[in-house]
Amino acid sequence: MEDRVTISVSDHVADVKLVRADKMNALDPAMFDAICAAIDKLATMAEVRCVVLSGQGRAFCAGLDMVSMAGGGSGLEIAARPYGNGANIVQQVAWGWRTLPMPVIAAVHGVAFGGGFQIMSGADIRIAAPHTRFAIREVHWGLIPDMAGPALWRGLAREDVIRELTYTAREFDGEEALRHGFVTRLAEDPWAEAMTLARAIAARSPHAVRAAKSLYNRAADLDETGVLHAETELQLSIIRQPNQVEAVMANMQKRAPAFAD
Repeated sequence: MEDRVTISVSDHVADVKLVRADKMNALDPAMFDAICAAIDKLATMAEVRCVVLSGQGRAFCAGLDMVSMAGGGSGLEIAARPYGNGANIVQQVAWGWRTLPMPVIAAVHGVAFGGGFQIMSGADIRIAAPHTRFAIREVHWGLIPDMAGPALWRGLAREDVIRELTYTAREFDGEEALRHGFVTRLAEDPWAEAMTLARAIAARSPHAVRAAKSLYNRAADLDETGVLHAETELQLSIIRQPNQVEAVMANMQKRAPAFAD
């Protein structure tokens, strides 16, 4: 995994990097496997309260490595491999970030094309450099977005905007991505900004933050009654528990909280 994706943890924040810098972190079969393995590993790490996802080198992720994927039908073989949560392995590299119990912040720079754009979209929060080049690129190659993008974008941007960008496969910059809702905010140094935000999130009760992520994940697919029931269920799971009591006491005593993972 380490030749495609690395994970380092400090102060409850996991710094996750795509490390195929010589190929602008383009997706080959090994990268698909490594990203899925990284997501699986993070899902078991109770000490991690927030994840920052970025790309090493000049780009976040340039999308599919078309040369690598063209050989021997390997792309079709990967797409046919089920992951086990309703997604196939191609979809899991983007959808998996959404399913992690802790928040994920994508720090995006350089290029986020095609599959890279979809991976970015799986994060809870997306911070990008203003001059990042974005594209829903698949139609350029005679394909459609098939890495969970349509399931993720419906909560971010208007449908007509998504359709226009898909049909034309045109590039757009950070300012336009921000206007449409694909990006949360812009920063000259997205990784530094993301790490600062991640540390702020990690300072909060991890059980409350995880419950909040679960609530918002569920709310996207529930009717109003379902959302109300989810609120009640999740609140009852954390109220009067040690971390919730510690949050109250720390605030009242004006001290830093000491939360348990």
